[in-house]
Formats: sequence, C-alpha cells, structure tokens
Amino acid sequence: MSCSVAVSNSPVFSPSSSLFCNKTSIICSSPEALTLSLAHLKPPPSSSSSVSSSTPSSPSSPFRLRLPKPLTGLSNSSSVSTLATLSSPSSISPTNTVLKRKRPMKLDIPVASLNFGVPATPLPSERDVVEVEEDGFSVFCKRGRREYMEDRYSAFVDLQGEHKQAFFGIFDGHGGTKAAEFAAEKLEKNILDEVLRRDEDEIEEAVRNGYLNTDSAFLKEDLHGGSCCVTALIKKGNLVVSNAGDCRAVISREGTAEALTSDHRPSREDEKDRIETLGGYVDLCRGVWRLQGSLAVSRGIGDRHLKQWVIAEPETKVLRIEPEYEFLILASDGLWDKVSNQEAVNIARSLCVGNDRPEPFLACKKLVDLSVSRGSLDDTSVMLILLDHYI
Repeated sequence: MSCSVAVSNSPVFSPSSSLFCNKTSIICSSPEALTLSLAHLKPPPSSSSSVSSSTPSSPSSPFRLRLPKPLTGLSNSSSVSTLATLSSPSSISPTNTVLKRKRPMKLDIPVASLNFGVPATPLPSERDVVEVEEDGFSVFCKRGRREYMEDRYSAFVDLQGEHKQAFFGIFDGHGGTKAAEFAAEKLEKNILDEVLRRDEDEIEEAVRNGYLNTDSAFLKEDLHGGSCCVTALIKKGNLVVSNAGDCRAVISREGTAEALTSDHRPSREDEKDRIETLGGYVDLCRGVWRLQGSLAVSRGIGDRHLKQWVIAEPETKVLRIEPEYEFLILASDGLWDKVSNQEAVNIARSLCVGNDRPEPFLACKKLVDLSVSRGSLDDTSVMLILLDHYI
C-alpha cells in the first residue's frame, strides 16, 4: 500500500519551489511529489503488543523518522510504533546506503584563548612570601593586597671569581611584574659590562649607563609596566649604591641610620620642576602626589606611556667600606612608608650586631611584619647585607 502526501508547512516536503503550498492541495498526484512509503511496515504480531522500534527502514531512506504516537481512533486494540521512509520515486533503490545522524564533533577550545592577555597565575612561592638566607645576606619579601607579588630581588656574589665582590638589588614593580623581573635579571650584567669598559674613577657613569641600557632594552621588548630599583655594587672595598624610584638604601654606622639614597617622587621639588619643564604636571590625588595624575614615582625602569617624564637615570653614591659600617638595608617603599630609617636600624642591629650568631634573616622578617602590623597593604621586600664580609 502506498500514498502520496505533501505537508504544507515544511519546505523539505514541498513539491514546488515555494516554501509553502496551499492547504487545499493536500493530496498531490504530481511526479515531483514525495512518496510516503508504508511498504515495509509490519503488522503487529498480536493485539497486546506493539511493533519493536528496531523495525528496519527502507534501504533507500536518507533519514529515519520515529512517529511518537498513532492518532487516536486508528486502532483500539494496540498502539503501533513504526519507522517511515521518505524518498523520491526516481531514487528508490535497495542498494542505497542508510545514513545515520551523528553526534556533532566535540569543540576543542584552547585554554589560552580564554585568558585575554591576563598574566598566568604565579606559583605559590611567588604569591605569598620569598625567604632567602645566605652567608652574608638575607631577604624576606611578602605579598600585599595584590593578587600576586610584583617585587623582585637579585643577589650575585663572588663576581668575577672574587669573594669580596657582589651585587644586590631590590626591584619594586608596578603595572605587573615584567619590568621588575627584567631588571632583576639584566641590570647586574649591564652594569658590570660598563664597569669593565671604564676606569675605576668612572664608576658612577658606568652604573648610570647600566641603568639606561637596561631601560632601553626593556622598552625594545614591547613589555609593559615599570619598576623602581635600588642596587648595591661592592667592588674592591667600595660600596656603590644607586636608586631610581622610591626604593631606599639605609646603612648602619655604629647604630646610626644614614640614608644613602633619596626617593624619586613627584612631590620632590627638583623632580617636580624637571617634570613641568618637560611639559608634564604633578597633581595631588587622594593625598598622594602623582605624575600626570597617575604614577606616584618619577624615575624607574619601564613605564613607556610616561617615558617622557619617568626617566631611568639613577642617583649614585660611592663610599669606602669601613669597620664602622655594620650593615646595609635595601628595601621597597612597603617598608619605608611605615617604618623610619632609625627604627629599622635599631631592630636589625639588635639581631645582627654584638651577637655570637647574627640573625639577619630574622631581622628582615621582623621589619616586614612590623610594616604589615602598621597597616601596610603594599608588597614589602627587605634585604640585609652584613658589610663585614666585604672588608
């Protein structure tokens, strides 16, 4: 038994090029009409059971269509579930392959594409604290309110095979970690390269060029962010301390604190004049003096968007290491904003001077904890160098 049916609301079964056909033309004898073939339907084996859903469909059918329920009134004794086949009269062939609908392929979306340039989550050791305790120096860094720590440090001892030569640095990053990481890795080498090319009396110029070369190399990398720096080069009994930004170096001279650097902030009169001479401005924003209403420091590595005013040129001081010089503290502004120079020296001296076993690491940790207890929300990094190792 076979019949021809055209469904009015389906473009798939439409016999004409139109998307719809007239409702009055339900039965169509046109050769273009599609055929609903019931030749393969099997009658139910009994009135109490229905035909299995595995009843084979026509070999020429490109689809399998499951009819959910028969219309009410067609059978009072059983409910028949059938598989109907749809095909064109001209294409009916027992050799055609039955096509089955397949599950769509799984979309494999790379995780990296979801990052939108956001830096990867740092390791726990980078996020919380950094603890270093070595012969002659110690470091303690603690993350503030930021998601990840932006401070970095560097320590190179036994330079050029000489036990009494070393390089130390603290780097306070802002706008990300890239500038601090770059400076911590490259600045020592760039300074030493300049030192080897010059006479000993040109040490300040060598350090200056080392800073500027590091800044230039960072900008060429198309990296973003910036970093304040404070460094100490110990060479042939001389201590060469430099800074760019608000990281600070303080030395203990028989218990008296002496700052060897001056913070580079827009509030400093000479820095303000320099910025305004170059066409910039300094503004007071929520109690903090800022360059162009943005940055709270006026010198450092990086900061390409403010490079016209934020210079990398350091200020340098050179002194001969004498027995009266006990230790040197290098620290980020996370410490100095909450702890005075003399207070820092007093705490460190009680643990490092006059003791059978100096404890510079404990001194660093106590200073950081003190700053945090006073409300510091910034990353705080402290390095303490025992100078008697280099006399």
